Amino acid sequence: MAPASILEYFGAIADPRIDRSKLHPLESILMLSLIAVICGADSFVGIEQFGIGREKWLKTFLNFPHGIPSHDTIGRVFGMLEPTALREAFRGWMSAVARLTQGGLVALDGKTLRRSFRAPGSGFIHMVSAWSAQNRVVLAQVKTEEKSNEITAIPRLLALLNLKGCRVSIDAMGCQKEIAAKIVDGGGDYLLAVKDNQPTLAAELEAVFQEAREDPRALASMDFVRTQEKGHGRMEVRRCWTTGNIGRVSQRKQWKKLSSLVLIESERTVGGKTTLEQRYYISSISRISAKAALSDARNHWSIENGLHWVLDIAFREDDCRVRAGYAGENFAVIRHLALNLLKSVKGTKVGIKNRRLRAAIDESFLLRVLGALSDGG
Repeated sequence: MAPASILEYFGAIADPRIDRSKLHPLESILMLSLIAVICGADSFVGIEQFGIGREKWLKTFLNFPHGIPSHDTIGRVFGMLEPTALREAFRGWMSAVARLTQGGLVALDGKTLRRSFRAPGSGFIHMVSAWSAQNRVVLAQVKTEEKSNEITAIPRLLALLNLKGCRVSIDAMGCQKEIAAKIVDGGGDYLLAVKDNQPTLAAELEAVFQEAREDPRALASMDFVRTQEKGHGRMEVRRCWTTGNIGRVSQRKQWKKLSSLVLIESERTVGGKTTLEQRYYISSISRISAKAALSDARNHWSIENGLHWVLDIAFREDDCRVRAGYAGENFAVIRHLALNLLKSVKGTKVGIKNRRLRAAIDESFLLRVLGALSDGG
C-alpha cells in the first residue's frame, strides 16, 4: 500500500460495535467500501457484490476471516459509525498525502443529499465541503446540524483546515463578520460574495461603484480587467473593477482586515438576447487586482462542476437512498474519498464515470487509483 495509506487512518477509528459482533475488522469494511465505490458501487448491496466477485484479491491485503461481510452488516456499520471520526480520518489523510492548499484558492459550498430524507421533521442531509480549486479535490467536509444552516457549519469546517497563505471564497450565505474573522485568524484571506442578506453592505458597495461610474477620476483609480469568451452559441463579456476605497463601508471596522471591494459584471448574449448581471464582493487582500479577483470568483464555481455535478452524474448521489442512522453522511464521505482518488490518477483523460468502469475491470488501473494521491498517480 501507499506510504500514507488511508487504511492506516481507517484503522485508527474507534469501532462502535460490541466485541462479540466484530466478525469483520472495521478498517477492512471501510476499505472494501471505498474500493467498491471507486469501481462503481452505489449501495451496500453493490459493495457486497463487488466484494464477493473480488474476494480472492481483496484478501491479499484486507482481513476477512469470515468471508465478505453482508450488505446488512456493512449498512449497520455505516449507520453506527460516528461521522466525526470518519471525517477526521479523511481530513488527516488528505493533510498527510499532499500540501494542497498553500497559496491556493479554497472554495466552500454546500450540497443537499436529495434522497436522504428519513422521517417527518428529520430533514435532509446537507454537507458543506472545502474544495481545492487548484488541485480539484475535497479537503474536508461537515454536515449542517438539524434545523440549522451553512452559517453555523462553515466555522466548524474552517477549523479543520490549514488556511495559512490560502484564499477562501464563499457565496453570500457565508458573508458573515465572524466567518471573515475566522479566516483571517487562521492565516488566510477571504473573498466573500455580498447579497441582500447583508443589505446595508450591499447597498454601500453598489453606491461606491455607481458613484465611480459618474466620476472619471474615481473610475480611473480602480483596477479594471475585461475578458470575452465565445462558443456554443453564446458570447460572454466579463468586466471586473476593484478598489481599496472602503471609506463608504459604515461597518468596515467590524469586517476583520477588510481591504478591497469588488464588482464583477457579466454580459451574456445567447440567441440574440443579452442579459446583464452584477455581483459584489469584499476581500481582505490589500489592493487585490481585478484580474485576480475575477479569476478567484470564477474558480470558486469549480466546486459546482468539479464536485457537486460529478457527484450527481458519475456517482448518482441524488439517487442514493442510504439514510439509516449515520449511514448517509458516512457514505457521502466515502464518495468524496473515491472522487479525490479518481480525479488525481494520472495518465488518463476520460471522465470520472469511465474511470470507475476501468477501475472495475482493470486491476492495474485500480491500484494506480488507490495510490494516486500518495505517490503522485
